[in-house]
Amino acid sequence: MKIIMTGGGTGGHIYPAITIADKIKRKNPDAEILFVGTKRGLEKDIVPQNGYEIEFIAVSGFDRKNILKSIKTIKDLYIGIKQAKGIINRFKPDIVIGTGGYVCGPVVRAAYKKGIKTFIHEQNAFPGMTNKMLEKFANKVFISFSESKKYFKDQSKLILSGNPIRKEFTLQNNSENRKALNITDGDFVVLCFSGSLGSKTINNSIAEAIKKINNEDKLKIFFITGKSYYEPVCSLLEEEMIAKNAIVEILPYTHELYKYMSAADLVISRSGALTISEINALGKASILIPSPYVANNHQFFNAKILSDAGCAILIEEKDITDDKLYDTIMRLKNNKEMLNRMSKISQEMGMLDAVEIIYENIEIWV
Repeated sequence: MKIIMTGGGTGGHIYPAITIADKIKRKNPDAEILFVGTKRGLEKDIVPQNGYEIEFIAVSGFDRKNILKSIKTIKDLYIGIKQAKGIINRFKPDIVIGTGGYVCGPVVRAAYKKGIKTFIHEQNAFPGMTNKMLEKFANKVFISFSESKKYFKDQSKLILSGNPIRKEFTLQNNSENRKALNITDGDFVVLCFSGSLGSKTINNSIAEAIKKINNEDKLKIFFITGKSYYEPVCSLLEEEMIAKNAIVEILPYTHELYKYMSAADLVISRSGALTISEINALGKASILIPSPYVANNHQFFNAKILSDAGCAILIEEKDITDDKLYDTIMRLKNNKEMLNRMSKISQEMGMLDAVEIIYENIEIWV
């Protein structure tokens, strides 16, 4: 079995692809898997770190505000299509699986033209432009939210799978992780993060909320700032940390997010599709602050689904203040009934078998 995985730009596109690839390799140790991405995306580092080969093509997104950049995008597209055809002719895959990002376009289209079975996976509630365009070239379209159905034309192609998440998020022991992180019985634990790069707005709001904490009983905060914001945040909280060192732990980044999330009672984060799937897999209540800088405002739609269901509180970035964030944290800390209800709903929304569903539907075509 020979498979091309394509998807990139952000971890939200890359990690689902790696999870699917890992599942295929566990079931078919002799399978040959090749990733196709761009040198500008995170895939150039993440894919090799996870033990897979990757080749690159030239492709970029359209910039409607800059005509010169859009002209370059068109040139890149023609180059990317030619490169994708070359990779497919050389590797001769049995199937091609796209998990989002501009790179999927040339690869999935080229595979379809060669009569190769193709599949795409959409992580977000509001589908990206690339996946909506690729629907006609795909044998099946895997979606993570039922709300996505209305954005696709051929309903017969759609399979509700959920988001493939790393197995680490399904194998956690809450009690063991709390013990390992020196969390005492009865502590209310808050995990704050906003992606590997971090967010200045969210970090500042969390920092100001921390300043308002005045010897709160049984409260523990893990604050993951993103590497570039670690020093500024530490400087901002330097005086307060002398008194609050016992309840606030600041980290630049962690490769073991699943341990901290498992141990938390409340998660404060962006609302990327993969993040909220991980939150639901672990059954956590959350405060979600969608990024307003993503295509089609898709993080807002992701967060709204959880908010409407009752397992998350949605605060738009334009509305966030340190007072509002602090008050929301304390309201949940002091209302166990509400917190437990949110956690229960979150757990019920979790889809832990996404990669199984995807693998089973791919396998029948091989």
